[in-house]
Amino acid sequence: MIILGVDPGIADTGWGLIKKEAGGKLSHIAHGSIKTHKTEGLSERLVALYSELNKIIDKYQPQAVAVEELFFSKNVKTALTVGQARGVILLALKQKHIPLVEFKPSQVKQAVAAYGQAGKTQVQKMVKLLLNLKDIPRPDDAADALALAIALSAIKNYG
Repeated sequence: MIILGVDPGIADTGWGLIKKEAGGKLSHIAHGSIKTHKTEGLSERLVALYSELNKIIDKYQPQAVAVEELFFSKNVKTALTVGQARGVILLALKQKHIPLVEFKPSQVKQAVAAYGQAGKTQVQKMVKLLLNLKDIPRPDDAADALALAIALSAIKNYG
């Protein structure tokens, strides 16, 4: 089963793909970040995010997707913008009829690092270890997306 993880953002949306094989073995397929230009208007950035995400979906054909839920933000404007990016992401996934699961950041940390309050570095090191990678995936948003995919793979009887 191919699982896509998506870490929503308006400037950078991280994405990561893993394969869950028989017996639960995980392998890395690809990862990256969809970047939008801050000089463009919000609607143009959302269209770019939608378009690039659809290209990734079409290329890799994931059977399931994990998306990070919006966490509380002190900056209301940032939270609203990220919420709009999440909406575009959810729309793209639903239009492709791909099953999705949403995770809180603490759930991802628990699944990947066995501690719901784990730090970013600890989660990144576990992603590297679990996927047998040479280096910690970059950018950070892509590492977070891979962690989301790993969290989905850990759900018992999923895939």
